[in-house]
Amino acid sequence: MLVITIIGSIFTQNWENLFTAVLTLGLTYLPFLIADRNHIILPPLFQLVILMFLFAAMYLGEIGAFFIRFWWWDIALHTSSGMILGIIGFFLIYFLNQKEQISLVLSSGFIAFFAFAFAITVGVVWEIFEFALDGILGLNMQKSGLVDTMWDLIINAFGALITCIAGYSYVKKERRSMFRRFARMIVRQKVAT
Repeated sequence: MLVITIIGSIFTQNWENLFTAVLTLGLTYLPFLIADRNHIILPPLFQLVILMFLFAAMYLGEIGAFFIRFWWWDIALHTSSGMILGIIGFFLIYFLNQKEQISLVLSSGFIAFFAFAFAITVGVVWEIFEFALDGILGLNMQKSGLVDTMWDLIINAFGALITCIAGYSYVKKERRSMFRRFARMIVRQKVAT
């Protein structure tokens, strides 16, 4: 679908859609490239979540104009991005904390705080990226400017907070939760390699 959009955008000289489609195609492979270079196995469910998010954000949101057609689209995407980034941040520091080669013992509170800070930081970098593209290429990714940016950051923080509370609960109390099942799935796949 992205390749068809790229070809169609070239023929119709729709450079904004061409840029978005090429960027989406590149972003689709980025998580897998990073995982491969760092010898990390992404569970199939997490791979699907990443691909669905990229498709929803970049293809449906930008090319399909869902950001304009559905008022709640931006809210849903920033909430889910905060959650996804919170999961990534949580597992980054959690696995570092578990490695025997690294002398690092972190409290469950710090692990959750790091995951939250990681998700917020990536959200801020994305907003800077939007600002830069709006200024350099004359796009309108920020829609209403400061108000859009602030709500995006607040919603991103909310999504990250949900994930970090679940992660904290997992580390602190080892309670049965969806987060625990997800963590075990990653650990099982990592041990299998």
